[in-house]
Amino acid sequence: MSKKIGILTSGGDCAGLNAVIRAAVYRAHLLGWEAYGILDGTHGLLQDEPLYRKLEPKDCDVNVMRMGGTILGTTNKGNPFAFPMPDGTTKDRSNEIIDNLKKMELDAIVAIGGDGSLSILRKLAKQGGINMVGVPKTIDNDIACTEVSVGFDTAVSVATEALDRLQPTAASHDRVMVLEVMGRDAGHIALAAGIAGGVDVILIPEIQYSLDHLNQKIKNIMQEGGRNFALVIVSEAVKTLEGESRHTALAEGRKRYGGIGHYIGEKISEATGSETRVTVLGHVQRGSPPTYNDRLMAAAFGVHAVDLIAEGKYDRMVAWKNRSVVDVPLKEAIATYQDVSFDDSLVHTARALGISFGDLDDKYK
Repeated sequence: MSKKIGILTSGGDCAGLNAVIRAAVYRAHLLGWEAYGILDGTHGLLQDEPLYRKLEPKDCDVNVMRMGGTILGTTNKGNPFAFPMPDGTTKDRSNEIIDNLKKMELDAIVAIGGDGSLSILRKLAKQGGINMVGVPKTIDNDIACTEVSVGFDTAVSVATEALDRLQPTAASHDRVMVLEVMGRDAGHIALAAGIAGGVDVILIPEIQYSLDHLNQKIKNIMQEGGRNFALVIVSEAVKTLEGESRHTALAEGRKRYGGIGHYIGEKISEATGSETRVTVLGHVQRGSPPTYNDRLMAAAFGVHAVDLIAEGKYDRMVAWKNRSVVDVPLKEAIATYQDVSFDDSLVHTARALGISFGDLDDKYK
């Protein structure tokens, strides 16, 4: 039986979104279904009429798969259950979204998002009786119940390449280079890129650091390590010694992380006398063409999401476990976020390589 499915991207953008869209459209086409792309995420459903367009395989050729960002557009602000209004109040606009989805007469939607946007979309689906399947995407890789989320591999690759570029200039000028990377609540990017990029120090929000330990590591490298430079990677969510997060003010009273790299750089320079430079990658980690691995995950996730609709299995999220694509209850996937555990195997790997986390448990000297 022919079906009409909707596809939307919600939350922050990342590499691999277009590859998910392409896979879902191709799979739907092979099943004889119609696919419609919902534009601008939930904002496209808050208009007088829903913003969408029909998607054919010709609209999703191989060039689309190679593109970063999302051809459908997305949004990471304006919770429809408490939507900010011009007068400073908030309004529940959830029924507007539900009404517009029902106007489209869709059999189901494929929602591509992170834990926050998937939570909102699941609540909308439950309230409106809408069939939904989720696809995990986030550069932070902090969605539970899946080993990998779309966008993470590319973000790590970009951060690793940045370290590769910083190392020669650090060595040329006897400098300490500090690289600040994204990571809203979890330090997965900093941890993975730090190991791959051969850093000396990794600072992540899950492990409390001490400036004494951090600075001693830098001094040991410069005085006893036979090396004239050092590399430090820090996740944007790391706090200051006073326990405060560093933010940059945005419009509408919103904030985003940013600034902890400069804070750490200044502290290192003051304590060690080393010439220190700070690089903040920011959205460079989001905008890159996807790596092969993100394209593979996206393809597997997009196909499986449509297969779940064909089987009538809703309120599920596709996931990657034990080298296979599977599906898990969406409720479980968004219940908690997956941060870096203290006994994570990559934490052990880093310590065994002599990388410091600036804490008391740096056992490997």
